[in-house]
Amino acid sequence: MPVNAKICGLSTPDTLDAAIGHGASHVGFVFFPPSPRDVAFEQAAGLAARVPEGVRRVGVFVDPEDALVAEAVRVARLDAIQLHRTAPARVAALRRPGVESWAAIAVKTRADLDAARGFVGAADRILYDAKTPEGAALPGGMGLRFDWALLVGFAHPLPWALSGGLDAGNVREAIRRTGATLVDVSSGVERAPGVKDVDKIAAFLQAAHA
Repeated sequence: MPVNAKICGLSTPDTLDAAIGHGASHVGFVFFPPSPRDVAFEQAAGLAARVPEGVRRVGVFVDPEDALVAEAVRVARLDAIQLHRTAPARVAALRRPGVESWAAIAVKTRADLDAARGFVGAADRILYDAKTPEGAALPGGMGLRFDWALLVGFAHPLPWALSGGLDAGNVREAIRRTGATLVDVSSGVERAPGVKDVDKIAAFLQAAHA
């Protein structure tokens, strides 16, 4: 089965173009001010305008207010919203017609995977991400990974994607071990927090598609 890839936390035209040019199926824009990858509405609108048909635009949020999601969906013409630290009932409340809802689950142990079942009927896709340390300001994008063996044999209740500590050097193994058909990367294609690298983006996508 072909593997799709999302490059997340894009904030400049050159890195967005690199992601699209090398075959990313999804591009992610972060709407969370504490993140070094946060984009303003005007910035997001300009980037979204560069995205061609066939590549899906994903907005990334952390337990957001309704108004933030609504405006981001409008200005960035989002195809999906990716929600971190957001309870199932809140994910369901934030659903919008024609826009997919992704629920991120922070994973460290096998028991953490059980939370996925709570999103049936609330989300369209689960994003398994590495659990960040207690008290961390960011819910992801820190280069952490979880034990991929935890996913082996797990009965996924929804379509899903794999995130957390992926890079060009390990994404092929991650796909092989987990069976992921959608992988998501942010810090793994950066040269500094929030600063994407076009060569790393190219290498990641080449590895993911190999």
